[in-house]
Amino acid sequence: MTQSNRHSASYLRRISRNLFAAAGTPEDIAATVADILVNANLAGHDSHGVQFVPMYLDRIEAGELKPAARPEIVRETSTTVHVDGHYGFGHNMSRQAMDWAIERARRTAVCCVTFENSTHIGRLGEYAEQAARAGCVTVITLGWASDGPSQVVPFGGARGCLGTNPMAVGIPTGDDAPFVIDFATSVIAGGKILVARDKGVDLPPGAVVDKDGRPSTDPGVYFDGGSLLPFGGHKGYALSLYFSLMGGLAGGFAGEHSAMSGLFMQVYDVAGFSPLDEYQRQVRIVLDAIKATPPAPGFDEVLVPGDFEHRSRQQRLAEGIEVPAETYGKIEVWAKKLDISLDREAGEE
Repeated sequence: MTQSNRHSASYLRRISRNLFAAAGTPEDIAATVADILVNANLAGHDSHGVQFVPMYLDRIEAGELKPAARPEIVRETSTTVHVDGHYGFGHNMSRQAMDWAIERARRTAVCCVTFENSTHIGRLGEYAEQAARAGCVTVITLGWASDGPSQVVPFGGARGCLGTNPMAVGIPTGDDAPFVIDFATSVIAGGKILVARDKGVDLPPGAVVDKDGRPSTDPGVYFDGGSLLPFGGHKGYALSLYFSLMGGLAGGFAGEHSAMSGLFMQVYDVAGFSPLDEYQRQVRIVLDAIKATPPAPGFDEVLVPGDFEHRSRQQRLAEGIEVPAETYGKIEVWAKKLDISLDREAGEE
């Protein structure tokens, strides 16, 4: 196992923001992206955290990511919004789009958002939590399906043709632990392979196959033509395809590769259906009742979606965030290149 270093959330947030700003990102966008990345680490999902900082800087340098671009509403109806991300930071685009959707759902009870020209948006659960904190229910899906090589094999298939195609759900509870579902339709998210590789650990059995379709736990086989498997066999595969087709509502179809893809957000203002306070109170009662179920042998307790992230956030705010030495080394390379100090005194907030 490779070494790792522990850093405070404020330090990681500050250095990430400074690196993005030095690469041409406006201060407000740099702060938003840094905040969302560190939030993922705090929530216990390192696969979507600061490990992506060097990769985004690489993409800016290559011209694939336009750091100063801002999202724009290019068409809308009373209950729908279509957003052009202009190939800027997907995190900033998604947070802004969720704000727009919440604002419109306040008037019409429901708002759906489609997107074009988007880049990587990070952890979907971030935006589900954003909606839940605003008293809204949200369902977010992201999908990609094509006839060309991709990350995930279809059920019964020998070649990847699907993305990891995640979904997230957020439901308000009236407290700081909203009900949040956030998972890929692959057995594990692609970012977790990067984490395992950087930490020098094996993947769980049943997560990946090598380029010849043989099961493996070695993260390296994925980068040598291997593929991820869908969770739940045919059920996860069906959901993965569904999310791809929903993304196609934005018109994301590439005929050359028989591809359909896209990000889709649905936002429901709880107050448009039921009194918010009463709904949140009843949700918490139900969730607490489920958690009171006697644990089965081998388990200490029953949890509900959102508990893990809430506990991780409390622990990591107090104890710091582990960052693999390999990831931090890449950050050091970019800091030297952009003349950004990584000193504690310069990095703490």
